[in-house]
Amino acid sequence: MGRVSTRLPTSPRPSAPGDLGEHLARDLAAALGTVVAGFLAMGVTAVLGLWAAGAADLPGGAGAFGSVAAAVVVMAAGGQVGLSGQAGSLAGTQAELTAMPLTVTLVGALVAGFLFLRPLRHHAVARGRRLLALAVPTVVLWLAALAGVSALARHDFPISLGGADQEATTTGDLADLFKGLLDATNPSVGFRTDVGPTLFYGLLWILGVLVIALLVSRRTPLPPRLVRHHQAVRPAASAMLLLLLAYVVLGLVIGLVVAATKGHVPQTFAVLLLGLPNVSWLALGIGIGGSWQGRAEGPFGLPMPQILDEVLRGGNGGKDLSTVDLSTLASYDARAWWLLPVAAVLVLAAAFVMAARSPARIPPWRHALHLGIGFALAMLVVTPLTLVEAHFGLSVIGIGDLDALGATVVLRPNIWATVGLALLWGLVAGFLGGLLARPVHRRGEVETPKTTPPATPDETTPPTTS
Repeated sequence: MGRVSTRLPTSPRPSAPGDLGEHLARDLAAALGTVVAGFLAMGVTAVLGLWAAGAADLPGGAGAFGSVAAAVVVMAAGGQVGLSGQAGSLAGTQAELTAMPLTVTLVGALVAGFLFLRPLRHHAVARGRRLLALAVPTVVLWLAALAGVSALARHDFPISLGGADQEATTTGDLADLFKGLLDATNPSVGFRTDVGPTLFYGLLWILGVLVIALLVSRRTPLPPRLVRHHQAVRPAASAMLLLLLAYVVLGLVIGLVVAATKGHVPQTFAVLLLGLPNVSWLALGIGIGGSWQGRAEGPFGLPMPQILDEVLRGGNGGKDLSTVDLSTLASYDARAWWLLPVAAVLVLAAAFVMAARSPARIPPWRHALHLGIGFALAMLVVTPLTLVEAHFGLSVIGIGDLDALGATVVLRPNIWATVGLALLWGLVAGFLGGLLARPVHRRGEVETPKTTPPATPDETTPPTTS
């Protein structure tokens, strides 16, 4: 007989103090790289978008342009930028802005999420302590960087009311009224960052990015307690990310075609670099039957497709709220009906991808449940981000806004109705996707041999021991 050797299990060697310090330094360097790269990507995108929009010509030169770019980055990272103004003792300005430049947001989220997961790519299991060692410094450094950018996001702009050689227009009359009677010689409007809410919402933003990155990544290991949820969560989460990115890519292609064929290149690139997901995810919501309420009044409007601006101004000249849905858009342009079949094809494709990446033993009804919940949660996240509320006006001794110098743009989503429709679409598409993916060979499947002759006692080889 062979000699049997027994090897007792041993505990892993504890890390030396030098090894621990090396790990901490490595995690801190990774977190710093994630934060720097994320803010740099958002800053470059914001600068290019503002430059295409003509913000380089703002009064105040490079300092004003840099302040506006910083404000865009702050809003993209979940922060709040408040508008303020002054127009003398008897006149006042009213200004407010709630919007999110989602192109800048998406770029920062993709870069930060990718770099956060990069140190974990060679691990078989991600321990909870390991995740905390990466996440905590990333969050702390992100908030510190956000606070620094917030300090730069402040500026005041003068409001021009006309000059002496200007023709006698409404604006010229207003200038004389303000300067001569109301002591409003230097009306201005400016913006400041609300530091407290900015850091709070910035904390939620970065935590959400890190959690979503961990959920959608199919190759990054999960903590041992969460491994059993891998098959139920990750295929659906990654499919929803692909769906949202597919809409962004489709919008990018359409925007480039429009810029190449119909002109308005700077304005089109400004929309692509600042608000492409705003338009793309709005199209997704409308394509599945969702709706928005809004209005546009005054000389300013949304930097979005002309059809949307026309719908928003359709309710009593922009004074009443208009419904933005598939039927109202199609009443202005029949091509809007294409949003419905595009949504059907892309949602079904996402369902097929989810089912193909799932184990073959999962029945179609479970695919339907997974995609229904995943699609509903995805729309619950992105639909509120399309909210736009902007108002600017001058008032004289409480009389009200002066129409010549005021503007209002409002676009509010009907969130819960859109989320409910996403749930229904996900249930149907998930079931169909599960049926379509049945013939597809899945990773990890083991095919049973057709014929396996039984082994005879003479053909068996006794095991050897050492």
